[in-house]
Amino acid sequence: MESRNALLAQVGLACRRRHLSRSTEAAYRYWARRLIDFLDGQALETAGVVRFLDQLASVEHVSASTHLQALHGVLFLFRHVLEREVGRLDGLRTMRRPARVPVVLSVEEVRAILNAMRGMPRLVAALLYGSGMRVGEALALRIKDVDFRAGTITVRAGKGAKDRVAILPRRVRDSMHRLALWRLALHKRDLAQGGGHAPLPNALERKYPSASRAFGWQFMFASSAVRPCPRTGHRLRWHLSPSTVQEAFHEALRMTNCHKQASLHVLRHSFATHLLAQGVDIRTIQQLLGHRHLDTTMIYTHVHQPVRGTVSPLDRF
Repeated sequence: MESRNALLAQVGLACRRRHLSRSTEAAYRYWARRLIDFLDGQALETAGVVRFLDQLASVEHVSASTHLQALHGVLFLFRHVLEREVGRLDGLRTMRRPARVPVVLSVEEVRAILNAMRGMPRLVAALLYGSGMRVGEALALRIKDVDFRAGTITVRAGKGAKDRVAILPRRVRDSMHRLALWRLALHKRDLAQGGGHAPLPNALERKYPSASRAFGWQFMFASSAVRPCPRTGHRLRWHLSPSTVQEAFHEALRMTNCHKQASLHVLRHSFATHLLAQGVDIRTIQQLLGHRHLDTTMIYTHVHQPVRGTVSPLDRF
């Protein structure tokens, strides 16, 4: 058990050295643990990896994307922790990822869902649809990264560790400004109580010891809970939990009788598809979404284009 935990700790350390996201680190640690438990004391060799991945596909019937994530997790373990290649995975059952069209809500559905939501979760959902940000990017938004005058949001260390500029929709600017004022009052109360710290990325806390108490570094969508940092003892106020917004979104889906298989990420799909329908250039949408490759953005043309201006032969009767 000790060697198992030590190996998983090395996986986490290797992820942090490469500045991978927390979710990626959690996924790689999970698949490393699953592989070790599956082998149950056997050596980490190629044959065992093939048996493990085959079981995921043939016995557990995981999706193609989950199977691919497990493969990436195993490869990361071998290359960056064990420091050797896994070798040829002869006999591995590969799973083809289906070319699925993303779920997209209509403008009317988005309006109804937002009207059924309340409070901070509603504002987060509106921002996701209005800016195209990912859920994690919106919740991790810092005060300093919202420019009310320019109407922009700077997304820091998004997917692929890249920064980009997103739209701050006019419709939510007043609400965001009121939230920032409320956040300032909350921060002053935290400071008066000996807290007021926000977690900082990488080694900024060592480089700028006072930055964690600066208002600009506070999360815009603050959590109601304050948790002590086990390393420094500082009382940290994190951001709102994704599950809080997700639960409110699912309740709004139920209330509006929307039967689409939708999560919060669907608002990002809807943002891109509706911009495309407005005639916005695909390259502009690519930049706003932060996609590295244009092919990733082109999936939205498959949602919008086939039905645009096409009349069913039945309607010609």
